[in-house]
Amino acid sequence: MPAPWRFVLSTKPIIETEPESRTDSETKILAPREAVVRMAPYHPPTGGRRNKLRLDFNENTVGAPPHVLDFIKRYLTAADLSIYPEYDHALEDLSRHFGTCIDELTLTNGTDEAIQLLINTYIDDREEVLVLRPSYAMYRFYAQLAGAVVDEIDYRPGTLAFPFEELLDRITPSTRAVLISNPNNPTGTGTGIRQIEEILKKAENAALLVDEAYYEFSGVTVLPLIREHANLFVSRTFSKTYGMAAMRCGCLFSQAANMAYTRKAQSPYSVNALAAMAARIAVQDQTFVEEYVLEVLTARELLCVGLEHLKIPYVESQANFVLFQAGDRAIEIRDQLRERGILIRDRSYEIPGCVRVTVGTRDQIRRFLDELEQIW
Repeated sequence: MPAPWRFVLSTKPIIETEPESRTDSETKILAPREAVVRMAPYHPPTGGRRNKLRLDFNENTVGAPPHVLDFIKRYLTAADLSIYPEYDHALEDLSRHFGTCIDELTLTNGTDEAIQLLINTYIDDREEVLVLRPSYAMYRFYAQLAGAVVDEIDYRPGTLAFPFEELLDRITPSTRAVLISNPNNPTGTGTGIRQIEEILKKAENAALLVDEAYYEFSGVTVLPLIREHANLFVSRTFSKTYGMAAMRCGCLFSQAANMAYTRKAQSPYSVNALAAMAARIAVQDQTFVEEYVLEVLTARELLCVGLEHLKIPYVESQANFVLFQAGDRAIEIRDQLRERGILIRDRSYEIPGCVRVTVGTRDQIRRFLDELEQIW
């Protein structure tokens, strides 16, 4: 890896686009809750992404599994779309795949609903929630929306390594939830099972969510530990490796008693029938996932070698993306690549000078490196 670059975290609220200007209209509006007023808006740059090389949202870059599409085309009927979703078969197939009991998981509308469910079930107004910074914005979003007091712990400056000791020091008997992404987005860094077990012990009065959206790339999971720790929750998604981000489907796992309360707080039909059908079919053939993960891990190594060739500092990643340092040219590099048909994600609003690139196939990464070299 090139000479270390000191990554500095920003303490500014995450606002990726400017809010619309207020008008001088005399029209009165209904006042929202104070928690909503205090929140910073979150506007991911999702427009105009079709027909470009999408290396910006950590999605699967080759598309959904062909056997899922084939099944939907063959067996989806008009009757299927006219009735409310039924989840029994999906829960059976998914629990078998993940090695859990049916009453230890629930389907969710992506990882976002999993986070929201945990907050809604266990957090009251003004209670303390610990999150890491920088990390997935929805942890803070749903905690703030609930009126919680959000306490942030920075990833370690310089390496952006997991702040294990710092997090342990901040956990108190008043802590009600700890939200961790492992590996973390956008840094790509992760932590080990033993460290998470130490956090579980220290946070015995809190719900600990370990978001394993990128598990397939890191190989590190605490899902088997849910029966040993009553305060452990694990989330998985079909938006990344499985290539079904448009379906908005995921799973939340915990002990059966916890899931009974969580399901009680969940809308009865939050996951649509197509998503539930796609998820249960997707896990029945792991060849697609295994081949895609192998391709990404190989391409990730190719990307790191290419960045080193260009003498661009980057963070060692355990996920399907790499954070690198573009300095004061971060936004310029992002925009120039977009003009060339390649999308990457600016993260300089929270880690000055940094951009994040999703790892796709080797051919896609070669194209990215070729274009980057021309404008670097």
